[in-house]
Amino acid sequence: MIELTTALYASVIAIVIYIIICSVRIFLGPTVADRIVGFDTLNTMVIAGMIALGAAMFETLFIDIAIVYAILSFISTLYIAKYLEGGGS
Repeated sequence: MIELTTALYASVIAIVIYIIICSVRIFLGPTVADRIVGFDTLNTMVIAGMIALGAAMFETLFIDIAIVYAILSFISTLYIAKYLEGGGS
C-alpha cells in the first residue's frame, strides 16, 4: 500500500505540472482576462502545493504561510478586478 507521504509528494509533482500549464496560459493568453484567470489559478495551485508539502513534511509552518498567501492572493485579485473595471484611476 502506498504511504501517505508518497501520495502527498506525488500530488506536489502533479501540482507543479499544473503550475507550468498555468504559466503558459499567463504568457500566451490572448486577452488580459485570460492572463488574470491564469494568474489566479497559479496562486491557487501554489497554495495547494504548499499545503500538500506541509502535510507531507509534517510542518505546520507551510500551512500557516499558505493561509497568509491565500489572503494576499484574494486581495490582489480584488484590486486587479477593480482596476480592470475602471475604478483604478
